[in-house]
Amino acid sequence: MQLLRRRFLHLAAGAAALPAVSRMAGAQTYPARPITLIVPFAPGGPTDTIARVVTQAMRISLGQPIIVENVGGAEGTIATGRATRAAPDGYTISIGNIATNVLNEAVYSLSYDFIKDFEPISLITNAPAFIVANNGLPARDLKELIAWLKANPDKASAGTFASWGRLFGAYFQQSTGTKFQFVPYRGAAPAMQDLIAGHIDLMFDQAGDALQQLRGGRIKAYAVAANARLELAPSVPTMDESGVPGFYLSVWHGLWAPKGTPKEMIARLNSAAVDALGNTDVRQRLAELGQEIPPRDQQTPEFLAAHQKAEAEKWWPIIKTANIRAE
Repeated sequence: MQLLRRRFLHLAAGAAALPAVSRMAGAQTYPARPITLIVPFAPGGPTDTIARVVTQAMRISLGQPIIVENVGGAEGTIATGRATRAAPDGYTISIGNIATNVLNEAVYSLSYDFIKDFEPISLITNAPAFIVANNGLPARDLKELIAWLKANPDKASAGTFASWGRLFGAYFQQSTGTKFQFVPYRGAAPAMQDLIAGHIDLMFDQAGDALQQLRGGRIKAYAVAANARLELAPSVPTMDESGVPGFYLSVWHGLWAPKGTPKEMIARLNSAAVDALGNTDVRQRLAELGQEIPPRDQQTPEFLAAHQKAEAEKWWPIIKTANIRAE
C-alpha cells in the first residue's frame, strides 16, 4: 500500500510539472513557426512601412518570417483590441504608436487597458513633429506665426487627421495663447493636399509625412518639436530656439505582445528588435522616412512601459481640458 501511495504521489508531481516543462521547452525552441505582426493601419502608411522595415531584419535573428497583417479602422482601436485577445504564445505581436497605445484610451471607450493587457517588447522609432504651413502664410518664423494667429483667431485653421495631431494643436494653443480652428481629415494625404493648396493654414505633422513636401518647397516649416535639429532638415529650428522652450512632440512607435506572453519569449523578441535597429540598412531606411532610432538603453521592455505611463500622465489631462473626442 505504501509503495502504491509513493508511486501515485510521484506520478502526480510529475504531471503537475509538465506544464512548466512544456513552457520551458517552448521558450527554448521559440520561434518554431512564423510570427504574425498586427499593424493597426492600412498598407503604405508610416506605421506599416516602419513595421515592414524592422520585421524584415528581425526575421534574420529569429530564423522565422514575420507575417504582416493590416487591420485598419477607428484610429487603430480595432487592431489593438484584436491584439489583446490573441493567444499569449509569442506568435502574435503588434506594432503601435503614441495614438494607438496611449492617446486612444483617453479618446475612446475601450474594452482593453494599454498597460494591463500588453507586454512591451521595445520602443523602435521616434518622429518629432513639425509645425508646417502653406507657403502663402505671411509669417516668416514662429514668433511671427504666433503673432499672426493671435491677430487672426477667426481666420486661421489647422488640419488634423489623427488624435495626436489634434492633441498637438491643442497643446500648441495652450502653450502660446493662440486660437485657430481645427479641420478634421480622413488621413494625412488629403490634409497635406489642402495645406499645399492653401485651403488650410497649418498642420502639426510628423517628420516622415512632411519632409518630402518640405524638400520640394511646396510647404514651409516653422519649427521641429524636439530638443535638437533633425539631420534630415538642419535648416528647421527647434521650438527652444524659436522661443517656445520645452515644447517636445514625437510620434513614436513600439512593439508589444499580449499580456501573459512568457518573459523568455519577450526577451527573444526584444533581442531581435535590438539587432534590427542596429542594422545599417535598417537605420538608413528609417532615417529616410524621417524616423529617429532611440538610444540602446531606451530599447528595453522596461523603458517602453515607463514611457507609455509618462506619456499618459502628460497628455491625458490636456485631452480632457481640450475636450478632444473621436472624430
